[in-house]
Amino acid sequence: MIRETRIDPASLTGTRLTALPPLSLYVHVPWCVRKCPYCDFNSHEWRPAGDATAAIPEDAYAQALVADLEAALPGIWGRRIETIFFGGGTPSLLSGAALERILSAIRARVTVVPGAEITLEANPGTVETARFEQFRDAGITRLSVGVQSFDDAHLSRLGRIHGADDAHRAIEAALRAIGNVNLDLMYALPEQTLAQARADIETAIASGVPHLSAYHLTLEPNTWFATHPPPLPDEDLASDIQDLVDQSLSAAGFDHYETSAHARPGARCAHNLNYWRFGDYLGIGAGAHSKLSFPGRIVREARVRLPRDYMQRALEGRAVQSAQTVARADLPGEYMMNALRLTEGFEMAQFTERTGLAASSLALTLEQGERRGLLTRDAVRVRPTELGRRFLNDLLALFLAR
Repeated sequence: MIRETRIDPASLTGTRLTALPPLSLYVHVPWCVRKCPYCDFNSHEWRPAGDATAAIPEDAYAQALVADLEAALPGIWGRRIETIFFGGGTPSLLSGAALERILSAIRARVTVVPGAEITLEANPGTVETARFEQFRDAGITRLSVGVQSFDDAHLSRLGRIHGADDAHRAIEAALRAIGNVNLDLMYALPEQTLAQARADIETAIASGVPHLSAYHLTLEPNTWFATHPPPLPDEDLASDIQDLVDQSLSAAGFDHYETSAHARPGARCAHNLNYWRFGDYLGIGAGAHSKLSFPGRIVREARVRLPRDYMQRALEGRAVQSAQTVARADLPGEYMMNALRLTEGFEMAQFTERTGLAASSLALTLEQGERRGLLTRDAVRVRPTELGRRFLNDLLALFLAR
């Protein structure tokens, strides 16, 4: 039974959209070899009968994904898929053959734009380097490699299953096979020093990748680290490390275009940009989320989380566990949670196009943010200031419905 929250039509007045935003497809692969202690994503260790070496049930899962997509088609009929992203979990546990079958099934059911960016997340500890060529042949055009650190002691502390040597081999193979590669890197790690953070970022830059996502380690609820917190750098040191990371990447020619994203010219992530610009996305797979726009409403959906239950429910056409229409009062906050992560901010015309709300509805809040030095604006665009980017939560709080 889908739990759907109905909103009073009066609360939706003024949200009629004149055009639908771009649409992306997100495919969630929920399994990992080991659950990392900081991870709050919907990921599950794959150890059937205690055998960690057994392959994941990729054929059964692929069938469930296709059934899930088919059930979702009425909601996206006639729309084109601009980007595809395989996230997890650890999607690189899938074989190249399974990826090719999934992508072929997707293309048989929806229109994927020519040259679409198709990203696969990969863990250096789960792939033989030759498999990157299989991923390329299957249709993957971009790889996101979860390195997190190049320090073996820190990798062990983070619960990663790879070492620094594995990371270097994976990066070299990914660049050789595909070229369009992102590295995920974490900083402010347990007991990390400024010198260690510098070594990590300099190694990442020297690797030659065109895109880097640098994340401050945070202790998320319902994780091992939340209940068993490790000794983290104090606030001053963490701030110094963040400044070091940002300055090093900028000096190396990377554009800091989003809170955690840094790219060389032409290497921005198109899929994530669609999220940050409040575009639409259909999420299929265990625990996947969707945001879909219709002329008179915007709907958020969530799929069944547990992989076994998801596979059964998807084959029955019941993969969606909950669906909720976004209330008019929540739209400014939802939009800003994404758009204000971008260094370039957003155009007021796009805010109106993507939410159906008049630009005037933001006037008082924008004025307040400007007075506090958290944002700047002109007749066309609103941008977070450097202060606003550093204290993003304070800036976002201005737009949240009360």
